[in-house]
Amino acid sequence: MKQKNKIRKILITGSSGMIGTRLFGQLLEKGYMVTGFDRKKNKWSPKLNKKTIFGDLLSKKDIEKIPKKNIDLIIHLAANPRVYELVLKPDLALENIITLYNVINFAKKNKVKNIIFSSSREVYGNRKAMVSEEDNIDIKLCESPYAASKISGEALIISFMKCYKINYIICRFSNVYGMYDESRRFFPLLISQMKKNHKVNIYGREKVLDFTYLDDCVAGVIKCVENFSKAKNSFLNIASGRGENLVKVARILKRELKSKSEIKISQSLTGEVKKFIADTSKAKKLLGYSPKYSIKDGIKMSIDWYSKHIK
Repeated sequence: MKQKNKIRKILITGSSGMIGTRLFGQLLEKGYMVTGFDRKKNKWSPKLNKKTIFGDLLSKKDIEKIPKKNIDLIIHLAANPRVYELVLKPDLALENIITLYNVINFAKKNKVKNIIFSSSREVYGNRKAMVSEEDNIDIKLCESPYAASKISGEALIISFMKCYKINYIICRFSNVYGMYDESRRFFPLLISQMKKNHKVNIYGREKVLDFTYLDDCVAGVIKCVENFSKAKNSFLNIASGRGENLVKVARILKRELKSKSEIKISQSLTGEVKKFIADTSKAKKLLGYSPKYSIKDGIKMSIDWYSKHIK
């Protein structure tokens, strides 16, 4: 396998999660040597458990389980991800900051010189402009403890680059959906409710968001790995680059599921970003990143996966 930057040995935190599961498997297929780290066993791909260290990144004792040598790159995906849950329980946002600190401090102590950090479109807040490029950050627009944890994480990573020469790529994801997710996030929740013909709540009539199919997200991260030397110390939007109205997406789901669910539209929840489309031109220029899946194709593939795997 041709490598531009000699990255071969990778640690993925949050490796049993939605993005982690898909990324872990695809990196192994490409010949990388990958170790996972997660609190939980992988329900969807048990074979990955054999390559996973189980522990809590809040525990320094558990972090000591990670091999001290021969890690070329850490991909830090582990986080408490649900925005409104962190509004209700802001201590979970603090956990995001502490776990990142523990991981990057591990990197410093053990001379790991490269990290990819999974940030979020939440860092842009509610800007007047709908389309956001990477420099459109204003901390006064921070809407939630979750967003604050990601902004804090980005600042922490920059400081470690300047002080300890740990290179980074910060990937800002946006509404990733597809497979391996049983949470109460938008897609798995609506699919579950609509399959049972239950009433569904949509929070925000005018809300427009950038939904990213899982394989497009993972393809972006893999391109970061493959082009790390070229793209290092950059912020990159890894998203679809297209905006979709939330109510429209719910109606597509209802139609594809042949559901009789009533769609109830309510006000947006506290802490939510209401309009966002990613400008992905920087990722295209640096990585050759080009998302493939439309929202209609992504919904069909998601429904197919959930129909086969979740009853």
